[in-house]
Amino acid sequence: MQVIPAIDLYNGKCVRLHKGDYDAITVYNESPIEQAQIFQDAGFDHIHIVDLNGAKEGRFVNLPHIKQIIKELGISVQTGGGIRAYDDCEYLLREGISKVICSSMAVRNEEDWVKLLHNHPKKSILGMDLKDGKIAYAGWLETAAESVDSFVNRMLDEGLQEILCTDISKDGTLSGPNQELYEELKAKFPTIRLIASGGVSNIDDLKRLSAASIDAVVVGKAYYEGRINLEEMYALNY
Repeated sequence: MQVIPAIDLYNGKCVRLHKGDYDAITVYNESPIEQAQIFQDAGFDHIHIVDLNGAKEGRFVNLPHIKQIIKELGISVQTGGGIRAYDDCEYLLREGISKVICSSMAVRNEEDWVKLLHNHPKKSILGMDLKDGKIAYAGWLETAAESVDSFVNRMLDEGLQEILCTDISKDGTLSGPNQELYEELKAKFPTIRLIASGGVSNIDDLKRLSAASIDAVVVGKAYYEGRINLEEMYALNY
């Protein structure tokens, strides 16, 4: 299992939200490059970065910080937040982003999302945020009418290879990941590379996900709150 440390950027700082609430924000590091360096020094060569300003405003406010991390450290970055159209994805990929994570765009602008899958299948991650079993978008305020199974099966036909799945009820809560959800998704869609996100609270959570053959997991708040250290995380990293 690949363990992917996370950086959420808001106004140029490393922060975490509680269940996506911008009014429940905690700053953990004033310097994104410093935080990325810490991850790299621990052995990680790929990190997960979300532009929270971008998600809110629809423009890549924190891209200069992400580009600095890529340029100075040579580290691989997957990123999301603010992506609305195919041209946004092309722009980010040209700027050095390794993989783009699309959530709202995949639901609201399916034509562009499918175009991305066709042109960049290995660089496209479906950000599938689930709220009460439904795909949520628009800052988690709206949910799609189409079922998860139907949507994913259609996207598989279009070339989908990778999903980052977040159980919104678990995000930033340190209450443990939705193990049952990830195991169910992996069983239904065995060819998909599945990245679990949300709720990780300790090393045992990671061990259970690894034992269930989940392909990757994003770790954020558990690390920042000292519930798990980088050495433990890296030891499970393949």
